[in-house]
Amino acid sequence: MRASKLMSRGFIKEGDQEEIPMVPPRAYLPKGMPNYVTHEGLEALKIERKDLEDERVASSGNYIMSNFIDAKMKLLIDRINAAVEVDMTKANKETVSFGAYVKYNGRTVRIVGVDEADFSKGLLSFISPIAKALVGKKVGDKFEIKVPKGTETIEVQGIWYEKQDLTPAVISTEAKRSGEILNSKNDKKGFLDKLEMTLSVSDFNKSEAPCICNAQSDNDPNDIFVPEENIMEFLPVVNERGIIVGRALHMELHKGNKILHPVVHLLVINNKGVTAYKYWWHVAFGDTPEKTLKRKMSEILGISGAKTKLKKQYIRETKTEKELVYVYILNSDENLLKTPEVKDYFDIFAKD
Repeated sequence: MRASKLMSRGFIKEGDQEEIPMVPPRAYLPKGMPNYVTHEGLEALKIERKDLEDERVASSGNYIMSNFIDAKMKLLIDRINAAVEVDMTKANKETVSFGAYVKYNGRTVRIVGVDEADFSKGLLSFISPIAKALVGKKVGDKFEIKVPKGTETIEVQGIWYEKQDLTPAVISTEAKRSGEILNSKNDKKGFLDKLEMTLSVSDFNKSEAPCICNAQSDNDPNDIFVPEENIMEFLPVVNERGIIVGRALHMELHKGNKILHPVVHLLVINNKGVTAYKYWWHVAFGDTPEKTLKRKMSEILGISGAKTKLKKQYIRETKTEKELVYVYILNSDENLLKTPEVKDYFDIFAKD
């Protein structure tokens, strides 16, 4: 999918084409489908609009950020104007419909609007496969849904229209590595549909965020560093000077769109002057490269307060992505997580 189809662009000053601000599209909503929202969802959209208005005032004089905010505001206003708030008081309390809290197979979820949906928190978009399958069902109803390994039986165990505690979900390693996800060439909606149907009920009972990350904690030198990948995380989009001009989903930045985004490389040099370890992380949206580096060093490597030095900055481009790389040096003789000794991994650091 070309970047032009993934992003919306704000108005820019003539002669400043390199500064085009890009924002990701809002949650997928099929053409002609009413934009149903809960009361909470509509209020959240209004709060988002107020926050953007405040940001617009604060960015006065910075045309790049102003254009970026204007582009976001246009998409948001269109969504607010199309919103259809559903009156839950008129719902049949014995059947599942929009806005209902539903317990099935031990998991409690809520069916909400597309902008409210957050699968990891138990908020399911009303256009998602499982939500569509649940609508109209009653307590005690059983039905089957397709999953990669065959079918899974779903039993409705409770229906409420009053607030309930939701069951968060996590993208398991098995689901993350599933070919249905990794090899999907569909749009975001198709990706999310596959993701939802790939996760098993056992995945729903975990409380972590949807992230594949290092589980090591004591820096056992026999442990191997595994680069973090949160495929549903928003990452910053930058220009060649590192100025943030937008944001996009991790999964969209690694599909050949060549949208520039920042990463940090950390080279650990021992007292013999030899590079003992090599690590890398994506810069988080809202972070500076240095802030992400310090946080990851603490969380993943258990190193706090150590001084690092920025060695260089360059653009790394492959068939699937384009990165603005910040290379940092750390002098240390500590035993840290081993880095993978494979060609593909070391290719990442070829220009460091």
